[in-house]
Amino acid sequence: MPPAGAEYRIRVRMTARAVDEPHRSASQLELLFDLTFVVAVAAVTAQFAHHVAEGHALSGLLPFLQVFFAVWWAWMNFTWFASSYDTDDAAYRLLTMVQMAGVLVLAAGVPAASDHGDYLLITVGYLIMRVALVAQWLRVASEHPESRRTALRYAGGIGLLEAGWILRLLLAEAGGLPPAAQLPSFALLAALELTVPWWAERERETTWHPHHIAERYSLFTIILFGESVLAVSDGVRGALETAHVSGGLVIVAVSGLVLLFALWWLYSLLPSGQGLNSRRHVSYLWGYGHFGVFAALGALGAGLEVAVERTGHDLAASPLAIAYAVAAPTAVFVVLLWLTHLPLLGSRGLPPLAALGGVAAVLLIPLAAPGAGVAFVVAALAGTAVLIVFVSLPAVSRFCFGDRTSRWDDVLQ
Repeated sequence: MPPAGAEYRIRVRMTARAVDEPHRSASQLELLFDLTFVVAVAAVTAQFAHHVAEGHALSGLLPFLQVFFAVWWAWMNFTWFASSYDTDDAAYRLLTMVQMAGVLVLAAGVPAASDHGDYLLITVGYLIMRVALVAQWLRVASEHPESRRTALRYAGGIGLLEAGWILRLLLAEAGGLPPAAQLPSFALLAALELTVPWWAERERETTWHPHHIAERYSLFTIILFGESVLAVSDGVRGALETAHVSGGLVIVAVSGLVLLFALWWLYSLLPSGQGLNSRRHVSYLWGYGHFGVFAALGALGAGLEVAVERTGHDLAASPLAIAYAVAAPTAVFVVLLWLTHLPLLGSRGLPPLAALGGVAAVLLIPLAAPGAGVAFVVAALAGTAVLIVFVSLPAVSRFCFGDRTSRWDDVLQ
C-alpha cells in the first residue's frame, strides 16, 4: 500500500506486510467494507427482535446464531487477510468490492432464513464472498513464493468447504437432508471452517499486525453498539406510534443507552493490541471468542428494542422474558470479554470479582421484572454495568498507564 500522499499505483505486487509496520491503521477501503456489514447486522438484529417480541426468543436464537456466524466469519476472513496482504491496488479493491456485494446478498436473505429456514440467498451471498477471497489467496500464492503453501492451503480449504455448503443447500432443497440433520450438518461445516486458518498457518504464519487487528475488532464492536443504539431508537419510534411519552419510556430508553455506553467503555479499556503483540500464539482464542462477544451485542440490541417498544405496545413476550432478553446478552458479553482477554492479559485484564460478580447480579436482577417492571430492570442493569466499569478501571489502567492511575486508587480507597 503506497504511503499517504504517494501516487496511487494500479498494480502492486502482493507481498506480506511487516508485522511491526509503524502507524498501521484501518484503511478507507476497510471502513467501506465494514459499512456493508452494518446492513447485514441490522437485518439479523431486527429479525431476532421480532422473535423476542412474539415470545419466541429461544426458538429464534438458533437461526440468529447461525446467520450471525456467516456474517462474522466472512468479516473475520477478510480482516485477517487484509492485515497481512492489503496492497490497496486495483485488483485488491475490485475483489474486496465483490465481497461487499456478497454481504448485501446475504443480508437480503436474512428474513427468509430466520423465519422459514430458507438459506438460499444466505448461501449465494456467502458463495460470492468466498469466491473473491479464494481469488485473493491464489494471488498471494502466485506473487509471494514464501507464503505459497499457506495461501494454497487457505484457498483449498475455503473452496472445499464452500462446496460443502452448496451441497448442504442442494440436499435441503431436494429433500435429501432430513430436518434433524440440518443443525448437525451446519455445526460440522462451521467447525471445519474454524480449523482452516489453524491448518493453513501450520505451514507458515501470516504476518497480521496486532494493533491493526485490535483496531479492526474495535471498529466492528462499534458497529454492533451503533446497531444497538439504532435498535433503541426504533423501539422508541414503535412505542410512540401508539402512546405518548411516558416515564417508563424515558427510563428504559435512557437506561438502555447508559448500559450500551458502559459496555463500550468496558471493551475499550482492554489493551488488546498490546496483548496480541506479546502473545501472538493465543490469537485464535481471542479472535474466535469474539464470536460470542459480537453475537451478544447483536442480541442485546434486539432485547433493548423490544424493552423500549413494550412501553407503548402490548407484546406477547412476558416482562420476565423481555428482561432476560436484555440481561442474558449483557452477562454473556461481560463474561466472554473477560475470558477472551484472559489469555492475553492474565491478571492485568478485567478483575474476576468485577466480571463474575457483575454477571451474577445481572442474571438475578430480571427476577424482579414481574413485580417491579421492565423499566426498573433495565435501569438496574445499566447501574450494574457502570459499577463493573468503575471497579475495573484501576486494575486495567494500571497495566496501561502505570503510576498515573493513583488518582483512581485514591477515589476507591
